[in-house]
Amino acid sequence: MLETLDAAAVRRWCASGLDALRAHQGEIDELNVYPVPDGDTGTNLVLTLTSAQQALAMDLGTLPDDGHTPHGHALRLMARGALLGARGNSGVILSQILRGLADTLAAVPAVRGRQLADALTDATTAAYAAVARPVEGTLLSVVAAAAHAARQADSDDLRAVARAASEAAAHALARTPEQLPELARAGVVDAGGRGLCLLLDALVEVITGESPGQPAPAPPARRAPVTAVRESGSDAYAYEVQYLLDATDEAVTRLRAELDALGDSLAVVGDGAGTWNVHVHVNDIGAAVEAGVVAGRPHRISVTRFADQGAPAPQVTLPDGRAAVVVATGAGIAELFAAEGAVVVPANPSTGELLDAIRATGAARVVVLPNDPNTQSVASAAAREAHGLGVKVSVVPTRSPVQALAALAVRDPKRRFEDDVIAMAEAAGACRYAEVCHAAREALTVAGPARPGDVLALVEGEVHLIGQDLVDTCTAVVDRMLGGGGELVTLLCGADAPAGLADRVRAHVEGAWPFVEVQAYEGGQPHYPLLVGVE
Repeated sequence: MLETLDAAAVRRWCASGLDALRAHQGEIDELNVYPVPDGDTGTNLVLTLTSAQQALAMDLGTLPDDGHTPHGHALRLMARGALLGARGNSGVILSQILRGLADTLAAVPAVRGRQLADALTDATTAAYAAVARPVEGTLLSVVAAAAHAARQADSDDLRAVARAASEAAAHALARTPEQLPELARAGVVDAGGRGLCLLLDALVEVITGESPGQPAPAPPARRAPVTAVRESGSDAYAYEVQYLLDATDEAVTRLRAELDALGDSLAVVGDGAGTWNVHVHVNDIGAAVEAGVVAGRPHRISVTRFADQGAPAPQVTLPDGRAAVVVATGAGIAELFAAEGAVVVPANPSTGELLDAIRATGAARVVVLPNDPNTQSVASAAAREAHGLGVKVSVVPTRSPVQALAALAVRDPKRRFEDDVIAMAEAAGACRYAEVCHAAREALTVAGPARPGDVLALVEGEVHLIGQDLVDTCTAVVDRMLGGGGELVTLLCGADAPAGLADRVRAHVEGAWPFVEVQAYEGGQPHYPLLVGVE
């Protein structure tokens, strides 16, 4: 039994809590009353705490000179890892609970009962602050009850306070259907609250060496499917957008107001060092991402369309679960991929960022579309790392977003995964692609010398045309590509494309190639006013 909470105990708590969440992952996912990825709370909590444990793998023997104790440093690592790996609304809130604990206990010489009670109180405050519109009958109610009971215990006995918090959380969880009618109609307790109860039970076990006397209630073994509400927010919004953001406090204050006007289920939480985790449900993906660009530097962008999930999202333990991870530049392109049910990662990702996206899908089989020759090796490295986690990843070597769109269009879950990957690769390979841009400097190309400002048309990565007029060069490269055959032309207009560019190219194709279909979208990609695909 422990009299105080030390760094070793923090490590054991994280590992034990993660084991408990993994053991009950499917059970917690089944508690959700709306079958969407944002509602897969068990999976989201597992992914969030997995990131926290990975952060704790850092060497605690080399501490920065910040005045923090070893246990404080461990808690800060745990909270930071949870923030960076947070998935879904419950994951974001959990990261703030851990941050509240870390902020309070970081400089405390010895963590006993009263210190734990103070930390739980601050963790509750942080959790409520993370949500734009707090709702009772959720994870928030459960952590608030745990903190209240810890204060009421009024003791320095760490074991007594931890037990009081754990038992009160279990009772609060049982009351959540009384607070939230949707839970009562579904016959379940709150999923996020259930996860927190497991973590508090794990803390009691680490401190006392004994299992808690009153485990959190389990869900019914069977229940009819319910589609009443999401984990949070209404069904008026079609997409979940989440990203990490490097920004100032002032910029984030403005961002909160902008995102609050766009949607619901808003949570914007920080680590105290300029990194924020942004989570919101919206209909306008581009506006949500652009608001982040204005505020600072968004990265690890994830977009999920709820309508693609007619049944609960696949879990890691389900061998037939599949997902797609796609690398994209431009809000419009990201929205197109999200509409195809893919998890979107911003351009030039690291191996770790791709691996995070693969794991965040919760699927056992994942296809990755890198859309850039320079990203293919990174994708392959992430695939190898994922294999060690029990996830099978196949990389389709797409070199352009138009090839990825062609690949996603032929996906068929009824096929074997391996056959589906082959079909996607064939579709991508059958899509020829071109890029139109302006020369930034002098260069000698296979099409002749290029000077700064010239319009370049690259086909399959090689300069084929050099022109002076953007529209003329765009139509010329489309003609050249259709000269080799084709039935469908896809146009993706860039962020700096002049108004009407797609319309003028479409009109040219309709006049010169009457049997060819044209699809045009606002891609929003930088540097390239137009991307072209021909199938």
